Amino acid sequence: MGLALSVRDLVVEGDRGRRLLRIGALDIPAGSRIGVRGPSGAGKSTFLYAIAGLIALKSGTVSWGAEAISAKNASERARFRRERVGMIFQDFLLFEELPALGNAALAASYAAKAERTRIAEGAAAMLAHLGLGDHRDRAVDSFSGGERQRVAVSRALAADPPIILADEPTASLDRAAADRLIGDLADLAETRGKTLIAVSHDAALHERMDRVIDIVDGCWTGEG
Repeated sequence: MGLALSVRDLVVEGDRGRRLLRIGALDIPAGSRIGVRGPSGAGKSTFLYAIAGLIALKSGTVSWGAEAISAKNASERARFRRERVGMIFQDFLLFEELPALGNAALAASYAAKAERTRIAEGAAAMLAHLGLGDHRDRAVDSFSGGERQRVAVSRALAADPPIILADEPTASLDRAAADRLIGDLADLAETRGKTLIAVSHDAALHERMDRVIDIVDGCWTGEG
């Protein structure tokens, strides 16, 4: 089951105190599918990284369920991500020399010994679910863009995390591959009860979400 997100008085600053993001109050129920849209440079990715605990906050709190990750140190936030968050990036971030399964099961290399088999099996199951089960031993440098993104999705979900965070997941894909990925993410989130938050300019992705949040000039301006 997904986790609920609660954000209060969040402020992120950049160099020389320049404000990058400010959100007064935002609540997202567990299991929601949320799209985040806005102009380039508006603070969408900053928002995603803030709620993932990847960047430090100037002030405010970010809580997933009962855990205030904004109160954790960098090591504790990294552990939270390993255990609870699946992240999907626009640029795939795959190891070209590894096969699909090696990439998808990468988290097993950093997990506790007792968790490694479960993660590897989860990676294989996700590749099969996304239509790549027969290609799990192929090096990813031979894959198309859509196939590479499905490997990245399999890696993000191999450990069955309750939270999926995606940053422009369809931006590098052609329309057909993008539509398939949107369907995969939305269906996986719905059927497995995960909380999905996806930053995107893609209107087709927003149509599959439960809510769409607008961020403009570093501020949450409402919902579409």
